[in-house]
Amino acid sequence: MANVNIRPLGDRVLVHPLEEQEVKKGGIIIPDTAKEKPQEGKVVQVGPGKRDDAGKLIPMEVKKGDKVLFSKYGGTEITLEGEKMLIMREDDILGVVS
Repeated sequence: MANVNIRPLGDRVLVHPLEEQEVKKGGIIIPDTAKEKPQEGKVVQVGPGKRDDAGKLIPMEVKKGDKVLFSKYGGTEITLEGEKMLIMREDDILGVVS
């Protein structure tokens, strides 16, 4: 993946979705039309965080390079340098995979 020149604002995160494998463990090949929308990805860029009612910056819990699980229909799909990416709020991220 090339260096991405975009900085998400607020509590938004830029995620590169990880594609589902085409061949399952049993050797079954899954066609593109039957694949589910990915729910796992790698964090590419992170915004500065959101502000509370008093204006204090609340830092982000995820960081660049984290492998994350996100809600199935979370985020907005965009294409950067020919690659599909998602911009989503940190709230759409369900957890960090370790």
